[in-house]
Amino acid sequence: MALFSKQNKEVFVNPLNLDNPIMVQVLGICSALAVTSQLKPAIVMGLAVTIITAFSNVIISAIRNTIPNRIRIIVQLVVVAALVTIVSQVLKAFAYDVSMQLSVYVGLIITNCILMGRLEAFAMMNKPWPSFLDGLGNGLSYAVILVIVGFIRELFGRGTLLGFTIIPQSAYDAGYINNGMMTMPAMALILLGCVIWVHRAYFYKEK
Repeated sequence: MALFSKQNKEVFVNPLNLDNPIMVQVLGICSALAVTSQLKPAIVMGLAVTIITAFSNVIISAIRNTIPNRIRIIVQLVVVAALVTIVSQVLKAFAYDVSMQLSVYVGLIITNCILMGRLEAFAMMNKPWPSFLDGLGNGLSYAVILVIVGFIRELFGRGTLLGFTIIPQSAYDAGYINNGMMTMPAMALILLGCVIWVHRAYFYKEK
């Protein structure tokens, strides 16, 4: 089927490995550093960006031929702002505690480099279905990095995952101590650097 052609599969899969927007293009790292002290807000932020990126791509792609070139960025911002507002209200209604943890960073999705980059570079030049796959792939690739960093920071910084105790009390009784540095933004930057290093070492080996 054309919907699942080889080209469409590449559009979806490439951001998950070779063209990961954080690890290759180093985009969107501000929120990656800010919301990953715990796993739960990292997951929610990743899902929020994925949903907004996918559907904003579809909307912009669908109306791309009717957007005057000189105001295209304004139109893109309006579409993204509307979707961000919807997601923000849904979070406040159904996950209020997480919404408070994410604070202003949900609103700042509007200026996320990954999102705006995909609208300008892909959705404005392609049909809705490939644009949806592109947005979904880039959003998920962003979410994966947030989950990895959030997983490591919460586990070793707090001894928990999603609020549940993982490291047993016996380990603490034996002298284990949570690494307080994991809860600091500086450690998020170090971990993100390590993830980028591993990714580039694996995918960009010298032949």
